[in-house]
This record gives sequence, structure tokens and C-alpha cells, in this order.
Amino acid sequence: MQINRRKFLGIAFATAAFATIGAAAASAATVEEIKAKGTLVVGIQGDNAPWGFVNTSGKQDGFDADIATLFAKELGVKVEFQPLAVANRIPALTTGKVDILFATMAMTEDRAKSIQYSKPYAANTISLYAAKADAAKAPADVAGWEIGVPKSSSQDKAVTDAVGSTATIRRFDDDAATIQALISGQVKAVGGNQFYGQRLDTASAGTYERKIDFLKTYNGVGTRLGEKDWNEAANSFIDKIKASGELAAITKKWMGIDLPTFPESIPNIPFTVK
Repeated sequence: MQINRRKFLGIAFATAAFATIGAAAASAATVEEIKAKGTLVVGIQGDNAPWGFVNTSGKQDGFDADIATLFAKELGVKVEFQPLAVANRIPALTTGKVDILFATMAMTEDRAKSIQYSKPYAANTISLYAAKADAAKAPADVAGWEIGVPKSSSQDKAVTDAVGSTATIRRFDDDAATIQALISGQVKAVGGNQFYGQRLDTASAGTYERKIDFLKTYNGVGTRLGEKDWNEAANSFIDKIKASGELAAITKKWMGIDLPTFPESIPNIPFTVK
């Protein structure tokens, strides 16, 4: 019996897709399985101080590293960090490469279609940064500018929504590359989080400043959709470290600010698995 080429390719692709989905599902461990294994693999940023970065000793450090280490302690396991580029965070989680994300995950409606968020545990502000010599007080002032952002980031969405129709948005692999693009003159401005100002000042003191605030965001722990055990563990943990003062202490340590007030809900972004 002969099978035509189109039908054969359809069967082949379906088989490959099924195998891929099966492999991803098989590698996604439950909370109890991780406790038995003894190691929690955490997806985190490796280039975005003070949120998540690799320090001069080659060790993962920062706000999210401290929070994730406490979470692993709560589970009674060791923590293993997997630094991820911005665009790779969600794929690493959904395919089971990492168990959970403490990775500067701004809570957006689009991402909530792919991952489950916890309650918020951090806040951030997305702003435009440029040279002091370049005047910009409103979105209309940056028409025709080239603006850099880390691709697939909250900065990407915020800047594109605000000025994407009048400015040219250039997307880079991560925060470090985005900042370097401004310093080297590849772009005229960048969309950055609330700590870009410090990083730019370290690179070139007195040259750059924050121009326009685009968006206030909140960060949540990322887990896989439908996995109630991970979501409940994350939310219970956040409640605990808020009540104990540990979250406030880590926020003060890395951000230099008091613990923000977090919303009880965000439209179209559930904090719990139903």
C-alpha cells in the first residue's frame, strides 16, 4: 500500500510533536518529586543586577537568588540555579528544563496564557533612559528615535505599546546587551527597569538619566499552568516571608526601598490555579 507524500509528512510531524509533548510532560516534576529528589532547579536571570546576576566569584546572586534560596529551604531541598535569557524563561519552564521561575517575571496578560503566576512579591517601574543632552519629556518627543529593549521582556511590551508606532524598536538578547547598545551608540535610548539608571551611571557617570516612566509592573513566581501543587507552595511561601519580615529585609537589602504595597488582584492575571 502506498502513502502519498503529504499524508506521510503529516503523520511524521504529528508523531514528532507527540513525542516532544510527552518528553516535556515527563520531565515536569511535582513538588513531592522534587522533595524526594532533593534539588530544586530555579530559572533565573544571570545578567540583570540587582534582580539576578552572576557575581565576581561566579556565584548566582541578587534579589531573586535570595528569595529562591529561601523557597528551596522551605521545601527542604538544595537549590540549583539555571541562568536564562529573557526570551528563554517561559520555554525553559514549560519544557521542564527548570522547576520554577524566580526570574524578574513581570506579570502580564500575555504571559498568563502560558504560565501560572503566584501572588506578586516585587514591584518594578519601566522607563525610558537616554543621554542627559537628549531632551524627552513625553512619548511624542522620541519620534524617529531608535530605542533598545531586551526582546520578549516587559520593557519590550511597554515601550512598543507607548512609542512603537513612531520610534524604531531594536531588540537585544538581554539587559546587558541592551545597556551596551546605548553606551556604544547603537541606539539613542533604552527601555529599562528601575535599576538601569544605576547600571548606566556605573558605566558612564553623569551621562544618562531617566526620561519617561511608561509602566508600573509587579513580579510573580512562575509555575506551569494547571500545576496546583507548585502554585500553592509558591503562594504559601510568599505569605510566610511577608509575615515574617524576610521579604521586606531582602527588598531593603537589594532595592534600598521599603516593601511595596501589592495589589490583591490584577485583571486577567490569576494568582491561583482554579
